[in-house]
Amino acid sequence: MALPLPPILSTLILLISTALFIFPSLIVACDSCTSPSNTNEIVHTRLIKRIQPDALGSPIAPSRPLEWGQVNFLHTTDTHGWLEGHIKERNYGGDWGDYVSFVRTMRGLAEERGVDLLVVDCGDLHDGAGLSDATTPNGLVSLPLFEEIDYDLLAIGNHELYVAAISYEHFYNFSRIYGDRYVTSNVEIMNPATGNFEYIGSKYRYFTTKMGLRIMAFGVLFNFGGNSNSTRITFAQDFVKQQWFLDAVNLPEPIDMFVLVGHNPVAPNETSSSWQTVHNTIRALRPNTPIQYFGGHNHIRDLKAYDNKATALGSGRYCETLGWLSIDGVPSPSYGPIQNTSYPRPTALAVPGPLSANFTKSNTSSSLRYSRRYLDWNRLTFAFHAAGSQDANLDTHNGLVTTGAITALRQQLNLTSVYGCAPRTYCVSCAPFGSEGNIFTLLNTAYATVVVNESRADVPRIIVSNGGNVRFDLVQGPFTYDDSFIVSPFTNTFRFLPNVPFEFANQVTPILDAGPHLRRRKRRSLSAPKSHQKRDLSTSDFGFSPLTLQEAQATNQCLDPPHPPLSHHVNSDLDTRSPKPNPKPPARITRRQLIARQDTSPDILPGYTTTDDLGTDGDDTPHSRIPSFPVPNAFSVNSSFPEAGAPLPETVDLVWVDFLEEVVLEALMEAGMEGVAEAGVGYYLEEDFTSNLVLREYAMREWKVPEGESCRVGEGIGG
Repeated sequence: MALPLPPILSTLILLISTALFIFPSLIVACDSCTSPSNTNEIVHTRLIKRIQPDALGSPIAPSRPLEWGQVNFLHTTDTHGWLEGHIKERNYGGDWGDYVSFVRTMRGLAEERGVDLLVVDCGDLHDGAGLSDATTPNGLVSLPLFEEIDYDLLAIGNHELYVAAISYEHFYNFSRIYGDRYVTSNVEIMNPATGNFEYIGSKYRYFTTKMGLRIMAFGVLFNFGGNSNSTRITFAQDFVKQQWFLDAVNLPEPIDMFVLVGHNPVAPNETSSSWQTVHNTIRALRPNTPIQYFGGHNHIRDLKAYDNKATALGSGRYCETLGWLSIDGVPSPSYGPIQNTSYPRPTALAVPGPLSANFTKSNTSSSLRYSRRYLDWNRLTFAFHAAGSQDANLDTHNGLVTTGAITALRQQLNLTSVYGCAPRTYCVSCAPFGSEGNIFTLLNTAYATVVVNESRADVPRIIVSNGGNVRFDLVQGPFTYDDSFIVSPFTNTFRFLPNVPFEFANQVTPILDAGPHLRRRKRRSLSAPKSHQKRDLSTSDFGFSPLTLQEAQATNQCLDPPHPPLSHHVNSDLDTRSPKPNPKPPARITRRQLIARQDTSPDILPGYTTTDDLGTDGDDTPHSRIPSFPVPNAFSVNSSFPEAGAPLPETVDLVWVDFLEEVVLEALMEAGMEGVAEAGVGYYLEEDFTSNLVLREYAMREWKVPEGESCRVGEGIGG
């Protein structure tokens, strides 16, 4: 008897199936585009069951089992819509369906061993990959996929708060899915029905685990000021004074452990972290109760010990990392003895480092023992820990359905459409700024090639942008619609001031790169009206669209007949998810199978090499170190300049992305230019051409794949 589909995924699959029924030619129109004519082109390092059809499997499994304690945690954070995994990176090629299966299997293992397993997430589900960002508002297909994990605790991230429509989606729908498990202790939203601010989720959660631990949980966002005016964030210094919070900490019922989840960096030296304020308040009332923190936002693997009974785990970003934490020795009269002790157990003590000097400390010795592990996000890792072998017993029905839905949705949203073939990997920080493999070197060429006002093409120009405009690396291989979101989703237009004396224009980038102007710009932008903020806007502002027929012909792609793409809208009350077909859909492109790899069997791949307060053994799979170099605050491109040796131009067109307009004009004045005024500023290119289109346009011009040739996927970041 077939198992029923999960309700939300049933809706998604029905939408896809309806499109295929109405347009049956979709099934057969491009057979040659979805599989290679010569199967010998595809070479894999090992035979590993594939997650997404174009994903790469990891060739290296972990070599040691996880330690299991009295209470254990699986931790995700900053997924940013990367539910398909990293298609072109072997370390992180698992998809959300693999994680769904992994969680189900691990919960079964916890039950067999008589221990607790809690699954937690720290927010930022939007703005990073096509599955979240290719709908308007974004998240309307990625959130139902995300919800296939039955989380025990979740927190909200800042990327859920920039755009009101997304915040209301979390208020009306996401919070209803998870109930009191979605803990937003310092984040409220205006309820249009009542005219009052209400918590998006619950203020706190007090619950008893399956094995009897009594837990008080809070969810605390860092002191974020860039939200839309539909939401309200109480900063930590005020939040900890609220009477309800003090009453919850001092609850008359027994509390064996506090668990705090939050979009909040765990490192005390991160200026945005507010954990110290919260911790010191709890310790003043509960000096010796264990506290476990889970954080995020700064996208790194890390564990910090705040005192001998309090640690904080950060688990990376973008479905690259799954955090594992286990704790033994939690004093609790309600917790029964562990029956099965045949597996490894935690042994490490929490020893605070110098960064935690200002955290109030517990005043008694500790019985707690800790273990943490940072798991690479791939199927081989999940299978090793869940089943002890490569594939056996990992897959579950819901996991397989989720994987299938991701595949179908990526096709429906045209995320696999190809604009060209990136000839090498370009990284944000693994190669020095200005070197061949640095993405800013690529952008230098791309900006010079693409950002050209034809009526002023012969006028020398300096184009200024900020380093934060680039969100992720570009891996060698097919440059897809999805990559357009992944590398840079921001919609900055190009503005300019003509005829600026070179001696002043040439000083702008060094002034901005020094930092103070951009830091002030960020603070001002966070308090600006939403219409004036230029970061993390909804997809309708991104300016992306699938390839047209003319683009397809120009880039030698295979074209399917037109059909209604899967899209969603939120109704006027923002309380339901519903499909909305596009009445004038563009043609869809199905990517040609272009993958080819060398047959290599490495003993170790480049990746994370982590040192934290428990030592250097946290990475579940050993990696060689990827170098890390500074990323500029600002960079500039000189174009149409005289040839080397010729005199420099007297004046130039100074061009910038509009996010920087205020600070560029300030920098000109600081450089000594007189008469700087916004009145002289105009659009250098048409308003609808934005910075997120530059690489797409460049790929279509310069990275065409000749007919009959393949596009080789490279070795990934650091390879």
